[in-house]
Amino acid sequence: MRRPAGGWRALGWFWAAVVLICGGGAGVLQVLGPPQTAPAGLALADAGKAATRPPARPAAPFAGLGVGGLAGGTRPGAGAAAGTAGPTAMASPPGPPRAAVIAAPDPALLEPSAQFPGGMLPRRGADGRLPMTVYARPPGPNENGSNGAAPRIALVIDGIGLSQADSQAAIALPGPIDLAVSPYAIQPDALLQAARAAGHELLLSIPMEPQGYPLNDEGAHALLSAASSDDNARQLEWALSRIQGYAGATGGLDGLRGERFASVGVQLDAMEDALAARGLFYIDPRSDAPAPTHAAGRSVSLVVDDPPLRAEVEAKLARLEQLARDRGTAIGLLGPPRPATLERVAAWASGLAAKGIVLVPVTALVPPRAEPAAPPRGTPEKAASAVAPT
Repeated sequence: MRRPAGGWRALGWFWAAVVLICGGGAGVLQVLGPPQTAPAGLALADAGKAATRPPARPAAPFAGLGVGGLAGGTRPGAGAAAGTAGPTAMASPPGPPRAAVIAAPDPALLEPSAQFPGGMLPRRGADGRLPMTVYARPPGPNENGSNGAAPRIALVIDGIGLSQADSQAAIALPGPIDLAVSPYAIQPDALLQAARAAGHELLLSIPMEPQGYPLNDEGAHALLSAASSDDNARQLEWALSRIQGYAGATGGLDGLRGERFASVGVQLDAMEDALAARGLFYIDPRSDAPAPTHAAGRSVSLVVDDPPLRAEVEAKLARLEQLARDRGTAIGLLGPPRPATLERVAAWASGLAAKGIVLVPVTALVPPRAEPAAPPRGTPEKAASAVAPT
């Protein structure tokens, strides 16, 4: 039987399509070439590299820090912030840990606490070295005022250690900014190591009775205006033993400033004597309060975040610049660290050089003090000796 002409025509088109497809596939294979197979030697070399490759970087040093509750007593009304994520632009850059810019705690400048087993207290070295100089940030260009012209500003941030994320964001700020660490911080060693590596001088925040006490409460270890000298000496020793490697102390803690305790001159003098005996300076957190007379130190010129509103913070930072121009130097205080405040500080600090102002660590502005430390006035001698080095 004859096949219809249309059937032959369809069969011809089918085989033409098959030929075209096969030809096109062969052309593609010709362009791509054979599969790439690594030589045996190269494969072994790659395996060796993988075996010797260093392990992945551990988590950030703050990953294991506790957040929330406070060691040694709670602080109703004090508002220890829960960990909140800091601004993205201020996150710590990737890379290996940096070598510390600030000296690590020196065993020769430490002694055991008699009242708090396991705690270590700062002390003057047998060779005359002082914690306030050993743990100071090395001065950078123009930071020591040698040019005699540029206004200089120091900034202290208190409340470090109570919020993991906010403390990490504060550490990402320029190195000359000082960080005051709360004695209530939980497992702060990794945080302190990171702060030293970033070049931040460390202060210890001393809990002191503030205005509005007991509604504003600095916790179970606060120094109180009506407490006995022995009780306050014990609480001071507790605070001093909580961390190591700090250059000085301040009464600013988590936004409170110990005004009521500091108003009792006898109590404040005894505390300053104890700090001076251990080679520490004191930064009074009360704006333009009289400078310490029993220890090296200064009072802050301005509290930057009171209240912590964006417009207020920007206005206070501008005021701090003007004070530095008028007086030659100025010290600002803020705390606790908050993401919005830290963002404003980062932007402000980046523009200081263009204005002819130098950002310096607090130790660059603390005047020297005659030695030896003056004895306590109007207080029992044991008020200072209870916390003085042996």
